[in-house]
Amino acid sequence: MATYAIGDLQGCLDPLHQLLDRVGFAPGRDELWLAGDLVNRGAQSLETLRFIRSLGDSARCVLGNHDIHLLMLAGQHTRPHRSDTLDAILAAPDRDELLDWLLSIPLLQRRGRHVMVHAGLLPEWTLAQAEALAAEAHDVLRREFNNLASSLYGNLPDRWNDGLRGRDRLRVIVNAFTRMRVCDADGRMDLTHKGLVERRPAGTVPWFDLPHRHGADTVVVCGHWSAVGLMLRPGLAALDTGCLWGGWLTALRLEDSAVFQVRGDPSRSLVPDMG
Repeated sequence: MATYAIGDLQGCLDPLHQLLDRVGFAPGRDELWLAGDLVNRGAQSLETLRFIRSLGDSARCVLGNHDIHLLMLAGQHTRPHRSDTLDAILAAPDRDELLDWLLSIPLLQRRGRHVMVHAGLLPEWTLAQAEALAAEAHDVLRREFNNLASSLYGNLPDRWNDGLRGRDRLRVIVNAFTRMRVCDADGRMDLTHKGLVERRPAGTVPWFDLPHRHGADTVVVCGHWSAVGLMLRPGLAALDTGCLWGGWLTALRLEDSAVFQVRGDPSRSLVPDMG
């Protein structure tokens, strides 16, 4: 058995098939870890959802911000963005089954020392706390998404506090797992930054560079920040390598850290919008 972790797909199904062929992926024997943002902006979002769902227990996923955006659109809690490519899902005959499956996906997956989230972990959270908060938020979203969806958008509060309750608590948890890139020394998230690391706001650092980060003895597998690219170092496997933008789709075999890549569509070699 082998476990292959892959970053943001965003509807790029053909490169995924090429990558799985390259590594000899066999459902039922091997396992696929997908770090969120399964859909949007690529041309095959509907087909991507159907394929990943068809893998059953051979695929483990976490929710990304684009996946949540799809759920928001489906419930008419937000308006479409100009760059969205989600209409085919919203009009599909199996729309409800796909959306219900998507809503069943957690915010965090863990096996041993590997922890997968879409964006990152707040530095003050212990691993046990992060797991508990991810489960708490997932349970609330699963049961009450339509009632709470409007409260998910927003950048405030921008810092975790154990005393947070209700919608503010939910928003901070979801933002940290699905949108975070940089924080200040006190763990305050700046959710406006989407670009290059060196152009981050003054006083902030990438979440994974904050000193004394809890859970540093684990390996956090994540995507979300294509400007970072492939970053493999102790405690971190950042895997969004910009397939959507003509970059690469990357698989990391967790058992031995072997890396496999296929090229995305070179016709989309654009400056990415990393929202």
